Amino acid sequence: MTHRRVAGPIRTALVGFGVAGSVFHAPLIAHNADYQLAVIVSRDAQRVATATQRYPQARIVPDWDALVQLIDSGALAVDLIVLATPPAQHRAQALQASARGIHLVVDKPFAPDVAAADAMIHAAQQANTLLTVFHNRRWDGDFLTLKQLLQDDALGTVRTFESRFEWWRPEGFGNWRDRVSVAQGGGLLLDLGSHLIDQAIQLFGPVQEAYAELARHGGAQSDNDEDCFVSLLHHNGVRSRLWMNGQAALNAPRFHLLGSQRAFTHWGLDNQEPQLAAGMSPLDPRYGVTPAEGDTRIGLPGDIEAVAVQRGNYPAFYQQLAHALLDGAPPPVAAVDALAVLKLITQLHQQHHVRVA
Repeated sequence: MTHRRVAGPIRTALVGFGVAGSVFHAPLIAHNADYQLAVIVSRDAQRVATATQRYPQARIVPDWDALVQLIDSGALAVDLIVLATPPAQHRAQALQASARGIHLVVDKPFAPDVAAADAMIHAAQQANTLLTVFHNRRWDGDFLTLKQLLQDDALGTVRTFESRFEWWRPEGFGNWRDRVSVAQGGGLLLDLGSHLIDQAIQLFGPVQEAYAELARHGGAQSDNDEDCFVSLLHHNGVRSRLWMNGQAALNAPRFHLLGSQRAFTHWGLDNQEPQLAAGMSPLDPRYGVTPAEGDTRIGLPGDIEAVAVQRGNYPAFYQQLAHALLDGAPPPVAAVDALAVLKLITQLHQQHHVRVA
């Protein structure tokens, strides 16, 4: 599908300045010359102070309605809106943006349900605007490294793939993720599972069968899951086993892949998020570089070698998006890819209720 192009710089409004907005989107946009970070939407006093200090060129707007009023009055021209808001808000905001001919980046989770995602995609198609979803984990350094090893056929025929996002956060995330229900977009399966399932599909293709085990250890104040296991059987015969857990006192390997010739193991999470959170510029030569600590290995008994991890590259998302908006290239992430992940997660939620321990 084609979409309407824009002239640079791409005038961008960032809606939401929590972790997603402040740590990921704002630095990546502000350090890309193809963009102008024109507006930041937040009403939280501390976040407003931080946004004003870091991005003095950006106009601060208190809420979504105020942003829409400025656009409708002609006082503000925007080419792109980035929705770094909770998933339950995405549908209404996206439909209003598309109705005004504005392109969209939607943070994941894409939407709390398939109907909302379908409506968002349809509205963008009708408006001839671009809609993409921020599956930034496609540009994790460890994922890029594994992807290259598979392209080089360095492991033989892949049999099983294990992937984990694990933290020790017994107190929770400290934000909306702890409170909202599954129907509102809560739970680790929808949040972190969106990344892990997307990565597995990117590596091994469509899924034939899926199974999940979902649990909550923090009581029954919500039906959202905080300890998840998902098993996927891909059409090509590879079995992916995925874990998402906010209650893991010690972590297992981030990636563990068994092939017919060799295996691959990687420990530790990609370091771009903590670097961005610490204020490192994406243009810094140290950005995205994983120290060589021997935690990434390939081989078999008696023949194990360390693997250098590729440099992580979250800026590639916005680089590819700029190419799409300015030159008509494909988006960095197709919305239908995010929809396929959401459909699978919905299927797993329908199959299994959360067990409360």
